[in-house]
Amino acid sequence: MVNNNILSERWATPELNAIQSLEGKILSERELWIAVMKAQKELGLDIPSEDIEKFERSKNDIDAQYIKNRELELKHDVKAKIEAFVKVSGAGEHIHKGMTSRDLTDNVEQMQNKKSAVLIFGKYVSILRHFSDKMKAYDNCIITARTHHQAAQPTLLGRRFSMWAEELYLQMQDFERFIEDYPLRGIKGPVGTQLDMLTLLRTTDKVEYLENQVAKLLGFSKILNSPGQVYPRSLDYKLVSNLALLTAAPENFAKTLRLMAGYELATEGFKPGQVGSTAMPHKMNTPHSERICGLSELVKMYADGASRISGDQWEEGDVSCSAPRRVILADAFYASDGVCETTLDVLNSMGVYPAVIDNEVARYLPFLASTEILMTAVKKGMGREKAHSIIKKHSVNTALEMREKGLTENNLADRLAGDQELYAINLTKLDIDFILSDKEHFVGNARSQIGKVQKLVNDMVSEYQKQADYEGQKIR
Repeated sequence: MVNNNILSERWATPELNAIQSLEGKILSERELWIAVMKAQKELGLDIPSEDIEKFERSKNDIDAQYIKNRELELKHDVKAKIEAFVKVSGAGEHIHKGMTSRDLTDNVEQMQNKKSAVLIFGKYVSILRHFSDKMKAYDNCIITARTHHQAAQPTLLGRRFSMWAEELYLQMQDFERFIEDYPLRGIKGPVGTQLDMLTLLRTTDKVEYLENQVAKLLGFSKILNSPGQVYPRSLDYKLVSNLALLTAAPENFAKTLRLMAGYELATEGFKPGQVGSTAMPHKMNTPHSERICGLSELVKMYADGASRISGDQWEEGDVSCSAPRRVILADAFYASDGVCETTLDVLNSMGVYPAVIDNEVARYLPFLASTEILMTAVKKGMGREKAHSIIKKHSVNTALEMREKGLTENNLADRLAGDQELYAINLTKLDIDFILSDKEHFVGNARSQIGKVQKLVNDMVSEYQKQADYEGQKIR
């Protein structure tokens, strides 16, 4: 029995699976071989046109089991693939001339990496647009902001989304540049010197022409000048690190939504027929938000794994990185795809409970206003530390009564108004009630900050409008 890859089967989309599949990779390798043959023939090598046509006609005829069986005998996957393609085509042995295994596998894997990266980048554009939509939808929703998970000051839920949007935008800028600058290894031969291809084609210009044809086929505009047998595995580390960084904003969003749902401030959505618990029928859990967090942790684990193979090759290269790369690269994309699809699902399904949000703000507002009351006392002439001590004493006593005795109404304002030392500097109940009367002013520059992030987001979204319009696929 062979078990399938759980990430590929359960959370990755058909589009990504098509790029990363064994059959897809073999087909790409065959297309590369054909492109190399065509270029070699054009440059003077004696390769019959009818043989190239035979290879082209049979490139989709992939017998994965035959390749697997031959690999077991040969202990070499590329040699098995060469034999399989020659056998099924009925052509002469013209593929792989002047090439080493890494001329085939590294270049095709880089093509898979780039195609997968472009797909994932597009989905993050959509997430960015959805964050932007939520910024606008909740730009008047005043909530209790928390630091250290303690009530701090009022903010806007829209600003909370702008916080996540800006972080994602910053990481997307870096990933966009990484994709644009991602260089192909190219056809470099066993140790990187291109000796074998140069021996076949005779001139450096012809070797460079062939290499440029391969890069064009695989979708690359840049080629490494002087790699060894393998391209630098630090590029893998950089790739997966970028994927890990991109998960940060969705994970923070999901984690915060889980906390808000626990206080009944928000929901990730509960679809008809959905079950929250096999034991407790009332539960409406946040399983998809939890999945976002779990898959994000996986991508970070893969980034750590990629760091272990970065720089670990001996001399011009070896295959010590082969096993971890087979797991790390594909699975990092599968997990990233799961993060994106699940985040889009939650963003499309989530909602808030305004009455509960308003009640929470009312409960904490005198505490949330304590910094402004402190500054008012200072302006009236009291030393900052003394004022801080007085306000702290009354705040703690009020909080303890609310927690220990079940006091439902926050009476901090009355306590402060009755303090003799504050009364002595003419800090009155009228002053305190004035501070508390306008919730709007407590959010400070939140709306202007939302506007600034909105502009950044709009610029990127307008550049990738097709990707931004993506709404995600049905998930489990």
